[in-house]
Amino acid sequence: MSANAFAPLLERFFTQRLMAQRQVSAHTIAAYRDTFRLFLRFASERIRRPPADLAFCDLEVALVEAFLDDLEQRRGSTARSRNLRLSALRSFFHYAAYFVPEHAGRIQQILAIPAKRQERRLVGFLTRVEVDALLAAPDRRTWLGRRDHAWLLVAFQTGLRLSEMTALRRTDVSLNNARHIRCIGKGRKERCTPLTEQTVQVLRAWLNEPPAGDSERLFPTVRGQPMSADAVQYLFTKHAAVAAGTCPSLASKRVTPHVARHTAAMELLQAGVEPAVIALWLGHESIKTTQIYLDAHLALKEAALDKVQPHQGQPGRFQADDRLLQFLKGL
Repeated sequence: MSANAFAPLLERFFTQRLMAQRQVSAHTIAAYRDTFRLFLRFASERIRRPPADLAFCDLEVALVEAFLDDLEQRRGSTARSRNLRLSALRSFFHYAAYFVPEHAGRIQQILAIPAKRQERRLVGFLTRVEVDALLAAPDRRTWLGRRDHAWLLVAFQTGLRLSEMTALRRTDVSLNNARHIRCIGKGRKERCTPLTEQTVQVLRAWLNEPPAGDSERLFPTVRGQPMSADAVQYLFTKHAAVAAGTCPSLASKRVTPHVARHTAAMELLQAGVEPAVIALWLGHESIKTTQIYLDAHLALKEAALDKVQPHQGQPGRFQADDRLLQFLKGL
């Protein structure tokens, strides 16, 4: 390839590597696309050349590092967002190494950029009382209220990802003998999630309603279109605000579609389900991913503490320091 092969190589990375060969999801394509849009605009401003005219020799490690720093300092991105952008760039440069071996040294320098360490917070989840208040919030006298109630119930019971929920079609629901929902998750892996009797009853009533427009989506918009991520978040925010009137603890929590997934996992864990089964239920690639729920399960740790012989500690008694020592200590 020529030294100015960056533009066609990037196009091939998206069309051949990601779409044709790996067949990644639309969500992954969008995430990689946004990363390179940001990177190309940044590089274009630095090098003073249109993105289509950038050469591979322009992509120095210093440019990539400056871009990552800019994400945090100017755009206010978190360490996690920075690492996700770096991961997308690494994926491209791994691919490029096979086609531009003359730039192997430059590519290795970029691949050696380390990910930034980040805080790993405990996952947020809702209690059963909070979930019940949220499920009671939609006005089921309206079409939108019945849709939202069915959406929330399925989300909290199955723990499906947001992308899996919005992609569901009416044909993905089986309410006969083996009552379940079928979805295509990460890595194009198909999985089935069983449904409770209450969820079956709600879905059966929902499926008996005429679909919006000609849509075969399970949960469409009023125009029959797939719901966007923003529309789903608005759904959660709206009903959480209503539910906070009867359940005040919801007012201090950020209720999102992913919190519904965490809540489903925590309820399974609290019911005594093995982590390996929870990983299978949620479609995790590795059981290590399910470890985050064990970390957040305080009741499980308290039960473990009850089995341990307590240490013999004695409370001390406070004694004030000498007045002069207190003066010196305060300096």
